[in-house]
Amino acid sequence: MSIAARRMSRIKASPAATISAKAMEMARAGRDVIALSAGEPDFGTPDPIKIAAIRAIVEGKTKYPPLTGIPELREAICRKLDRENGLRYTPEQVLVSNGGKQVIYNALAATLDPEDEVVVPAPFWVSYPDMALLAGGTPVAVAADAANGFRLTAQQLEGAITARTKWLILNNPGNPSGAVYSARDLEGLAAVLRRHPHVWVLTDDIYEHIIYGGGPFSTIAQVAPDLRGRTLTMNGLSKAYCMTGWRIGYGAGPKALIAAMSKVQSQTTSGASSISQWAGVEALDGDQTFIRDNVAVFEERRDLGVSMLDQAEGLSCSAPKGAFYLYVHCGGTVGRRTPDGGVIENDGDFAKYLLDRGGVAVVHGEAFGLSPYFRVSYALATDRLTEACRRIQRACAALSG
Repeated sequence: MSIAARRMSRIKASPAATISAKAMEMARAGRDVIALSAGEPDFGTPDPIKIAAIRAIVEGKTKYPPLTGIPELREAICRKLDRENGLRYTPEQVLVSNGGKQVIYNALAATLDPEDEVVVPAPFWVSYPDMALLAGGTPVAVAADAANGFRLTAQQLEGAITARTKWLILNNPGNPSGAVYSARDLEGLAAVLRRHPHVWVLTDDIYEHIIYGGGPFSTIAQVAPDLRGRTLTMNGLSKAYCMTGWRIGYGAGPKALIAAMSKVQSQTTSGASSISQWAGVEALDGDQTFIRDNVAVFEERRDLGVSMLDQAEGLSCSAPKGAFYLYVHCGGTVGRRTPDGGVIENDGDFAKYLLDRGGVAVVHGEAFGLSPYFRVSYALATDRLTEACRRIQRACAALSG
């Protein structure tokens, strides 16, 4: 008899984390593996943020923190949302959690009843559907068209909503596609949502600051203020502030929703690390210029990756407008034979082939709900990215048939 609950048969481990772990295991065994699978900036956490954490330790700010977050950080989050997004929230409308993932899970766990549906545009971050399942809901994936920059259209949203729909999850900019929703795009979605007042919106803005070409960032509560009463705005410090290991995410929304999410958190992890929270105050209130500098480097790597992978046989790649991923079409490799006689039947086979043959770890598109693609993270040193792209080119050239 299995000890696992029946619902666990519907859940899978995070493919990105699994592939990254396998790459690390191969590297420890002496294999030269380049991991393009993890969504983690290679830049270090800025010194002022680290110093703020050290100061918190020295000053003894190491006790259990308040469940919802230290007041200083929640106030800093309110200032940030007002300053950068034109959104006015009070600290009581903010919850600090152990990373952005927990904010999302708290919201779903607090609100989903059996058979409630969660609309998720595909390609999607790998954890959205499984968190919905784990919370007792039903994910409804809607395939976004590459020709539309992988953005969900108003018509698609209208077609996906049913009487059981509880949430729409938007990721802007998107992982894995780098899709960026403009204010006009969001207004089109908002027009649909106004016709369906039972549907809430969870917007994952974790890549907010990583947008290329100087375009503005828009979030739905800003574009459609009338929807703020049923919108949860999620963000965090992992990506733009290079604080992945510090585990600080936050959500801002209606008091009743934040209270329900806080109740879930009270019975799971309690508050986020007090030391990380004091570092977060410095991150949000301190100098922001390093973000611009990091984004400039990301843009150079993006262009390098697009150029090299688009030249590989059987692949096609277009430049994303945000985040630090390439979602590469590999349909031209399907049906071809590997040097050892195997056949590439899908993007999972191709990703396995790249790891086994080329020593490059990528995440297959099926994990993100849209095939035949694979995701490349270019958040690593430029020389390693260049070498990885060369290996992918060689692996593609070695296919036959």
